[in-house]
Amino acid sequence: QVQLVESGGGLVMAGGSLRLSCVASGRTFSSYRMGWFRQAPGKEREFVASISWTGGFISYADSVKGRFTISRDNDKNMAYLQMNSLKPEDTAVYYCAARHRSVVGTITTQGGYDYWGQGTQVTVSS
Repeated sequence: QVQLVESGGGLVMAGGSLRLSCVASGRTFSSYRMGWFRQAPGKEREFVASISWTGGFISYADSVKGRFTISRDNDKNMAYLQMNSLKPEDTAVYYCAARHRSVVGTITTQGGYDYWGQGTQVTVSS
């Protein structure tokens, strides 16, 4: 079992930056792939970024490439999402997700992850 808690959301002006954090419970954090998803009002939850258990394989949605950076610190059981050059269309609830390294299949859909945080709101004003 893994429990995830996000933090770091808030209100920021367009062009600004935010850093989201996700702390995971348990002693086997390094065995889990971590992902970030987001859900805007009236829209489906969408993939943002994912990082493998070693941090050696990273994937981003096209909409955030070059602006967002996903990272992790296995010693601290933490995953991060650095968001720069924020746009109003980035406004959403951002969710941290995890899945065990033994799980196979796509990493860009909700169904590919077993554990979810409660979400943190990010609002970007124009």
